[in-house]
Amino acid sequence: MPKLWNETIDKHRAAVRDAALDAMATLVAEHGLVALTMSQIAERAGIGRATLYKYFPDAHAVLTAWHERQITTHLDQLAAADDPADPALVRLQAVLRTYARIQHHSAAHHGGELATLLHRDEHVDRARRRLRDFIQDLLAEAARAGEVRDDVPADELADYCLHALTAAGAAPGHDAIHRLVAVTLAGLRP
Repeated sequence: MPKLWNETIDKHRAAVRDAALDAMATLVAEHGLVALTMSQIAERAGIGRATLYKYFPDAHAVLTAWHERQITTHLDQLAAADDPADPALVRLQAVLRTYARIQHHSAAHHGGELATLLHRDEHVDRARRRLRDFIQDLLAEAARAGEVRDDVPADELADYCLHALTAAGAAPGHDAIHRLVAVTLAGLRP
C-alpha cells in the first residue's frame, strides 16, 4: 500500500480511538460508571457501535485505554518539568510540584469509583514503577550533589515524596499544594 494511504488509515484509527475515549470520559463524568454502555460511548463519539467493537471488546476496555492515555499524559508532563540544564534540586522541585498538581487535578476530576476500578490494573503498576524510578534517579543525583540528604536511600525518599504528595488530591487549593511541596522538600534537606 502507498505510504499516504497507510498514514491516512492510521490517522483515522487514532481519531476514532480518541473520540471513543473522550466520549467515555464525558459519560462517566455525567452519569458515573454504573450506566456506561458501549452504545452510549459509540453514540457520544459519533461512530457506529460495530465500529467501536472493532477497537474495544467492552466498556471496561475503553475505560482502561482512556486511563492509560491519562497516565501517559501525566508521565509526559513530569518529564517535561525535568529540565536537564537545571541543577538536580531545581529539577526535583519542578517535578514534585507537577506531580502534586496532577494529584490535585486527578482527585478533583477522576476520583471515587473510577479511581478504585482502574488503579488495580497492570498498566498502573508499570506507571508507578516508572514514576518511582524517575523520582529516585532525581533524588540520587541531588544527593550526589549534596542538595538532599544521603543518610536515607533514594528509593525510600522517593516513596516518601510520592506518598506525601498524594495528599495534594485533598488540598483545598494551589496555595495548599505549594505548602505541601515545600514541607516535602524540607524533609529531604541534608
